[in-house]
Amino acid sequence: MGQTAAEAGKADRAEKAQPNKLTSSYWRVWWANTISSVGDGTVVTAMPLLAVTLTRDPRLIAAVSAAFYLPWLLFSLPAGVWVDRYDRAKLMWCAQAVQAAVVALIAILIALHAADVAVLFAGGLLLGSAEVIFSNAAQSVLPQLVPAELLPKANGNLQVSLTVGETFVGPPVGSVLFAAARALPFGLDAGSFAVSAALLRGLPRNGLTGNGLTADGGTSTGELQGRMAARIAEGLRWLFGHRLLRVVAVLLGVSNFANQLGQATLVLLATQTLHSGVGGYGLLWTASAVGSIIGGLTNPAVTRRIGMLPSLIIAMAAFTAVFAGIGLSPNAIVLGIIMACDGYFVTMWNVVTISLRQQIVPTELLGRVNSAYRMIGWGLMPLGAAASGFVARAGGLRAPYLAAAVICGLTLAAALPLLLRSRPQQTP
Repeated sequence: MGQTAAEAGKADRAEKAQPNKLTSSYWRVWWANTISSVGDGTVVTAMPLLAVTLTRDPRLIAAVSAAFYLPWLLFSLPAGVWVDRYDRAKLMWCAQAVQAAVVALIAILIALHAADVAVLFAGGLLLGSAEVIFSNAAQSVLPQLVPAELLPKANGNLQVSLTVGETFVGPPVGSVLFAAARALPFGLDAGSFAVSAALLRGLPRNGLTGNGLTADGGTSTGELQGRMAARIAEGLRWLFGHRLLRVVAVLLGVSNFANQLGQATLVLLATQTLHSGVGGYGLLWTASAVGSIIGGLTNPAVTRRIGMLPSLIIAMAAFTAVFAGIGLSPNAIVLGIIMACDGYFVTMWNVVTISLRQQIVPTELLGRVNSAYRMIGWGLMPLGAAASGFVARAGGLRAPYLAAAVICGLTLAAALPLLLRSRPQQTP
């Protein structure tokens, strides 16, 4: 834990000489993600449960969910420039420190009975803004820490750890803590962010600074903005010039829109329609985690066997079936089984698409291309979450997931010819 950044860098250089070995810096990132994900998992359950105690209007509950994802639409592109301009490891730990402060403040307001829907909305915006920086930097720094041939394994390990924390350990713990005291899950999350930030401070610098965005001499604000715009445009051009990645980005955007269309009001479907109760709602996320863990352990081998492109198509088709199944679930047990399937195929999609970008995008462009990709892929999530409340209010709590299934199915049918034509470009 007390290893300096310089010592970590020396250790990594020695370890990279050994084939098939993940570096100590990678494992520092892994531990940081694992610890913070447990805290996140408690809030995944606690936040909607708290929202339900404040309002039963599905539109307001959906708005709280939308607030977390809105920064992906608003700030993703400039965040990519910062990730390519500044030290990525420093950006990661600073973002986690900000998130620790925000969640700690929310916990205090809850303890003082001063939290309302507006507080949750504002907290979601701040947490989401920091997450845009952290997530982009984390994916972009990994190729500097891991040999290219080990990226699928490294990403698979991270997916497993994130899943264990966010959907296996965290949600049941969050349910228990929330029942004991509403502020406790948020306090745990704040502590996990603080520990993660401390771990990440020991990562070596990535050496990508000095790309000309700092003001020097007589550089004007207008010139700096022009440089920012030019660098954003460079990342966009690279993404839209790669046929497979641009199609996958659009598919991700549609599937995430559809997922949030249902998930934003899932707490109401589970607790009101299927009568799962507070504890049962947490167990639904545990079921999802079981599927994700199995996926994280097996999907790298499955993808190597059947190929990246077939894996993407299978995952997108599975999302269509999963959304329909959730919308038609007769009880909480069936819902849990289907959510386990969803976890498996979400992990399949993530392992393939993250590894693909890390392998084919130039390192000096990775932050900007990632930001453009995720603006498209994640930018539609707040729109899906916002739409969820209105669809649920108009058509009932099952309607959002059924609409999501139709959207995913039609999109896959339209995109399939484009994906098949992209096959020659899928390998670097």
